[in-house]
Amino acid sequence: TAPLTIAVMMGQFSEECGAGLEMVENLNYSADGLRRTWPTHFTGTMAQRYAHNPRMIADIAYGGRMGNRDEASGDGFRFRGRGCIQLTGHDGYYHAGKALGVDFVMNPDLVKTPEYAVMSAAWFWTTHKCGPLALAGDDSALCKRINGGLFGLQERIHLTTQAYTALTI
Repeated sequence: TAPLTIAVMMGQFSEECGAGLEMVENLNYSADGLRRTWPTHFTGTMAQRYAHNPRMIADIAYGGRMGNRDEASGDGFRFRGRGCIQLTGHDGYYHAGKALGVDFVMNPDLVKTPEYAVMSAAWFWTTHKCGPLALAGDDSALCKRINGGLFGLQERIHLTTQAYTALTI
């Protein structure tokens, strides 16, 4: 309930889901974008071949990870990022659904609805112990915990600052 924690949540969630406008992960990457984002998954001509093909990109990038089966299963695309935190992977959908009493595995699109977009993000925040990182002001560690890297770090900090200012006026 601390204004700082709320502001950090708002900043992180806003960056993850385009200020609430992108409740499903945008996987429409160019070849260069694929090589930068997933350099071990998309190399050389492979990046050219899969550019702008969100289904194939998701299946390759997320196949065999986060509880997903291999890329041929379609799990990467089925369990791509959704909601305010961009919940990703079979394991995330399964555990969030169990905690919230909803079957997200059989109904993954529920995560993009307003109710579950927020609830799944709050579940992730709590279970992944994001609060202590927020209170410690460890923006880099928090960004890595949520996103797996430092993608959008400066924008997250900027959005957090804006939210904190609004909350403490």
